[in-house]
Amino acid sequence: MNHPYDELYLTQVVETQGKFFEKLQDVEPRIDSEKLIEAYMRSDLRRQLDEGHAFFLTLNDEQLKRRFLDSGYEPEPGEPLQGFMPNWIGRFYAYAQWYLNIPSAQLVERLSVANLTSRYPGAHDLDLRLAVEKLCQLNERTA
Repeated sequence: MNHPYDELYLTQVVETQGKFFEKLQDVEPRIDSEKLIEAYMRSDLRRQLDEGHAFFLTLNDEQLKRRFLDSGYEPEPGEPLQGFMPNWIGRFYAYAQWYLNIPSAQLVERLSVANLTSRYPGAHDLDLRLAVEKLCQLNERTA
């Protein structure tokens, strides 16, 4: 399967997106993390990553956060995700998008943030690749 960018970038994208999601509470302490993550996954910024544009692949978490918030997204108040969960969800989505080679907007439709949060207790200790394989297969069987 041809991926839009080399696996050399994958580790950086996974780490960066995990840190970005983890620091969502820095934007606003009572932010609706689920809505923000889903909006980001459907955004033009995330599409640029999906397509493998090198400039976007090398952004750090602060640059990624700033670009997304500067794109006009207005965070909504709500329940923030707690602990390591937002980091894990960010890492999961970044790896799953690359592994499945589908647009992030399609990925978040197939496997919502709510679905990932419900699966988190049993999945977060797995190797990331294994978690992606298992959850994506499980989701296909239940869809």
